[in-house]
Amino acid sequence: MKATFHKHILNFKRPSGTSRGVMKTKETFFLILKTKESFGVGECGLLRGLSIDDRIDYEATLKRACEAISQGVKEEKILEELQEFPSIQFGIETAFKSLNSKNPFEIFPSQFTRGEATIPINGLVWMGDKAFMKAQISEKLKQGFTCIKMKIGAIDFKTELGLLKAIRKEFSALEVELRVDANGAFLYREALEKLKILSDLQLHSIEQPIKQGQWQEMARLCEETPLPIALDEELIGIFLDEEKNKLIDTIGPQYIIIKPSLIGGFGGSDSWINLAENHKAGWWITSALESNVGLNAISQYTFTKNSKLPQGLGTGSLYTNNIESPLEVSKGTLCYLVNAQWNFKIPQ
Repeated sequence: MKATFHKHILNFKRPSGTSRGVMKTKETFFLILKTKESFGVGECGLLRGLSIDDRIDYEATLKRACEAISQGVKEEKILEELQEFPSIQFGIETAFKSLNSKNPFEIFPSQFTRGEATIPINGLVWMGDKAFMKAQISEKLKQGFTCIKMKIGAIDFKTELGLLKAIRKEFSALEVELRVDANGAFLYREALEKLKILSDLQLHSIEQPIKQGQWQEMARLCEETPLPIALDEELIGIFLDEEKNKLIDTIGPQYIIIKPSLIGGFGGSDSWINLAENHKAGWWITSALESNVGLNAISQYTFTKNSKLPQGLGTGSLYTNNIESPLEVSKGTLCYLVNAQWNFKIPQ
């Protein structure tokens, strides 16, 4: 078996804003496994500025992992040694599952990949000025989304509140579920007051109201909040089961957000989901701006977990140069079109 990797720069159709800044491009890496008979592909979805493995030695580590695979080192041993590189773990796990599948792009066969079932997802509204955010909201509602997730924290709070109130004026909580994601933008001293104001709008939840790493402060918020809190960035960089358990036990969140590329692939996701369920916390799965290669793997994995909540898997249409795939968003759900083809060319 020969393992190689290839960088691919994804170009956003329009700059996408978060509280950490505006993104125009995103680099990702395709990991290819080839034998005489078949091939497998995985995506190492690095997210600059957020991934714990955004390090100077990232490509060197990826190269060493490919050399180890080509030399016949067992997948389990390689994954174990890559604990601090969760996005590479995700790419390797996916590539091996892809290689060992009848169809390299059907790695978790199910009703979803047979086109018999869909996955409910949220419609994502990016940060921007009021007109841009309002236009996105209208578009998502027209497209049939019944769950909308709005990123907040980049423009002033009153403006964001006004946008949410406008949705609520038109649609009740029974008609449209609203989630907000602060990406850690609130200061702790003002967070609880903002949560109280937001809770009047009957929101489903808020992701990461304050910056990660403030366990005691987040614990107090989760205890006193009138609005359910979901941990997101808080999970990044926690590798050991003992530490994961300590985090959930200390903070006591209402929900956690699972991003396989950021928390150690399918193995890391399984451990977080088990912990959440043991602590009676809810969870859902979100992509981390991967191309359709990574999104495909995450979506197929997600379906097998049988969550009833809308998932965060609607990012496939963000790029001008994504890999053409059977994944399609329709009426607020992610579908797998069985008659559509993949347009993935193995780099030579």
